[in-house]
Amino acid sequence: MIYSPVGIRSLALSLPSIRRTNDYYIEKHPQLVTQAEQKGFAKLFALTDSSATNQFDQEMLPYLSDPFRGAIERWVLGPGESSLTLEYRAAMDALNAAKLAPEDVELMIVCSVWPEQIGFGNAAFLAGQLGLQGAAWNLDATCGSTPTALQTASALVKAGEYRNVLVVISCTYSRFFDEDDTLPWFTSDGAGAFVVGALEANQGILGTKTVHTAALSEVLFAELTKDKQNNPQVRMRMGKGGNALSETAGEFLRRCCEGAVAAAGVNLDQIDFFLFNTPTAWVASFCTRVLGIDPKRTLNLYPQYANLGPVLTVANLYHATQLGKIRQNDLVLIYGSGCSGAAAANVMRWGNVALGSNPTKESDSVLKDTQDKLLRI
Repeated sequence: MIYSPVGIRSLALSLPSIRRTNDYYIEKHPQLVTQAEQKGFAKLFALTDSSATNQFDQEMLPYLSDPFRGAIERWVLGPGESSLTLEYRAAMDALNAAKLAPEDVELMIVCSVWPEQIGFGNAAFLAGQLGLQGAAWNLDATCGSTPTALQTASALVKAGEYRNVLVVISCTYSRFFDEDDTLPWFTSDGAGAFVVGALEANQGILGTKTVHTAALSEVLFAELTKDKQNNPQVRMRMGKGGNALSETAGEFLRRCCEGAVAAAGVNLDQIDFFLFNTPTAWVASFCTRVLGIDPKRTLNLYPQYANLGPVLTVANLYHATQLGKIRQNDLVLIYGSGCSGAAAANVMRWGNVALGSNPTKESDSVLKDTQDKLLRI
């Protein structure tokens, strides 16, 4: 088989205008904070008995005394903002970083959790706003969307179907959770984008492994309700499958990561840096424990972003590059997993990836100091 050097050429991250710390909820919803352990998120991430019986529960244990379960900041849509406005900004930033115009894009793949319209994804609407002339379609693998979309885009470029593929990922949880519940404490809104195309020899995607996550189909579900004005609205609810998360997390992780490195013809020891989707504060440490790797070989942005859904993978890649954690020609493994979607891992040799503008107010040194503190916990 002839190897084709295809992978990520540029990366961009877009965040909404509102940033909320824990103090916001402590001051505005003090009673809710005192009752947090009786609410949905705490019930989902709590021990079912008096002891931590598996590695996931053991890593979760230190966070159970914190009503915010390790979250410090989260980002929320402001007036006039939507998944489409965030996607547009990320898409243009990624194109500008890659020195491409919209007419250079032959295909755009869009993963929105969830789109603005019921029954229609964002792809066609975003394509119209960007002025794209080529193909555009939606892909849904829930929080496993980023590695799955990267696999799809890279395969299509390798096959010669397209030259430049723009992948756009968004997550706008705040539209589907009520503020008088605890779930917004642990979720964020944002978007990311990357351009997939030809790279230098020996760079790009080397191996992938993707599996379905039907075992997590009862953890989270959508429900059609009515607001105070009796208008229909969609709300996300926690189901009864909370135990499935801790019981399957290690198996999904091992299958995908070991499968991806095997497909790449390398082993875990040869990977320079790992980036995991981190929907909770302890997932990064759980992943390093399961795979037996040094915690210094990964990044945990959960305190700064909470759960950004599939955008977390883009944010992790962006900041790892920004902080110099990954450099050109490093071997990088990314992993993501979502309920009722997919778990997937990609192994790639990192190219000369151009970054869009930094969307946060944080300086590089502040982010680095935060990561150093987390490693010492």
